Amino acid sequence: MSQFQLSDKVRELIKKSRIVSFVNWQGAYPAEMIQCLQTADDQSRYLTDADLQQIQELEPTIAKNIPAVQLLRDRVSAIVDEARAEVLQVFPNITQEGGGLYPPDRANACWRDFWHFLRCITYGIAGQRTDYLSAEGLQYMNSLYQELQVPLDAMVIGLEGIKTASLKLLEPEQKSELSPYFDCLIEQLKLFV
Repeated sequence: MSQFQLSDKVRELIKKSRIVSFVNWQGAYPAEMIQCLQTADDQSRYLTDADLQQIQELEPTIAKNIPAVQLLRDRVSAIVDEARAEVLQVFPNITQEGGGLYPPDRANACWRDFWHFLRCITYGIAGQRTDYLSAEGLQYMNSLYQELQVPLDAMVIGLEGIKTASLKLLEPEQKSELSPYFDCLIEQLKLFV
């Protein structure tokens, strides 16, 4: 759907559908580190190398995950492309007329959500915390998806595809260690179905 076609209710739900929260991280990490992450989320962007360097300087104990965050950030287009291909393989007609991701603006919004899902996951990986999700933001996202009749089964397949494509890029020992950062979001999205 084009932005100008969205109802006021949908626009409001979009604003409230912020699925990341660092509230539970307060006290565990320096406030400057949390602010760095919050700023990236406020700007809907991946962590930059400068952000990651600052985070590492403020909290050296999390340095081991920084290369994985950089790799996933730098390969996000390929990861999303692979997840999209998975969705289209499972649901070959989903972008055709009558499909859940038709017209093309709907499909593009879905692929954009994949990009944002991985962005959110990288925040958790950077902080070595799986409690990076906002229950309230997820509820608003659920309401938004229900309102827009987003095909939730396809979104779950896509998120699982993001996990698969991402983990393929990592070293074997990192796969089991980083898998939970994907799983917590996948499990939340499955609750919407």
